Amino acid sequence: MESILEDIRVCDLTHVWYGPWTTMMLAEMGAEVVKVEPPWGALGRIEEYGPMYGKASSSFHHLNLNKKGMVINLMEPEGSKLIKALIAKSDIIINNFAPGTMEKLGLSYDECKEIRPDIIYAVLSGFGDTGPYREYSSYAPIAEAIAGYARQMGDSIDPEGPPKGLVGFFGDLAPATLAAMAILGALRFRDKTGKGQKIDCAQFDNMFAYNTGITNYFVSGKNEVERRKERDERRKQREERQKDQPPNPLQSIRGYIEVKDGYVMIGGMRPKAIETLKETLGVTEEELTKELVEEFIKDKTKVEAFNFFAKCGMPCAPIYYGSEATEDPHIIAREMIVEYDHPLMGKTRGINFPVKMSESPGRVTSAAPLLGQHQKEIIIDLLGYSEEEFTALVKGGVIAYQPDLDKDLADWKK
Repeated sequence: MESILEDIRVCDLTHVWYGPWTTMMLAEMGAEVVKVEPPWGALGRIEEYGPMYGKASSSFHHLNLNKKGMVINLMEPEGSKLIKALIAKSDIIINNFAPGTMEKLGLSYDECKEIRPDIIYAVLSGFGDTGPYREYSSYAPIAEAIAGYARQMGDSIDPEGPPKGLVGFFGDLAPATLAAMAILGALRFRDKTGKGQKIDCAQFDNMFAYNTGITNYFVSGKNEVERRKERDERRKQREERQKDQPPNPLQSIRGYIEVKDGYVMIGGMRPKAIETLKETLGVTEEELTKELVEEFIKDKTKVEAFNFFAKCGMPCAPIYYGSEATEDPHIIAREMIVEYDHPLMGKTRGINFPVKMSESPGRVTSAAPLLGQHQKEIIIDLLGYSEEEFTALVKGGVIAYQPDLDKDLADWKK
């Protein structure tokens, strides 16, 4: 066994970020993921949305590694026949279309079960299949807003100011990761019972579940505004008690500290680390202040400051941009960056599967596909269509096959 999901095929009807992250996790664990796009391609192939690299956006490359590319016009009768043929050969079908789309296409759970009785049918939506919001559309910022994150983020910056969004589309990626976990659970259930099932994964549900502040509300009975006032009052009382005392380094030496070329983050103190820091600086506890530490490291680079604090045993990190993190020796040692061949861009770097597994490791083996890159392989070799039937599908507008694709692939294979 090379990969834990090597015998699993996924029909991937997802787009944007939410669904593609889920299917890429499965692909990196070895599943054969067939990404189905419309003839004009996914949003990540449309130049009006941003720069293109190898005919796709950077986020498309990030979210679609290890997948095979196929194009079908699902609105055409022959396209409907083609996708159903693929579903019959698949273990899992995943979509994050707008609510009601799969039903309009004749691809509801019940209809797909008739094609393949043990199918695992995953629906990734904003609000799920039930409830008053079930027909509403959603994106990451919507999920982050309604589950409390945007307001909490804004309050952390300025309680009197506006809400603030999260960086990095956490409202897509976090639910998508739980969707992948649920699909693995459904596969295990099918292994034991022979039964498939429908998975209803809603962004709102998932983001609500991640928000630990909600449990705080349940156990304390106080909402966020009330708890903030309570925290402010406790802080004032603590400052009043300590106003004639030297600052406690366990509490004062933390947070973002400016250095020569940026900042470092100190995330909390350990008593043993404070002792080491005192010895290193040659000071007493009364003399050990945040101002002293800032003065000591102000002329160090962030990497030098990070190494200094880390050797003292303090939880810390340099403040990086993502591009800077690619050069970090720990990331390199952990093999988090891989190199792969792209048909148009040649040797390209990407991000490896992030979890280390001793017996069944995930891995990146191929670039995100070109539009329709594996069309012939899937339609002819897997689904059994003839060359004549394939040509008829192209001429009928059921599938798109770019004239220059064969040349691009031939040049790449040279």
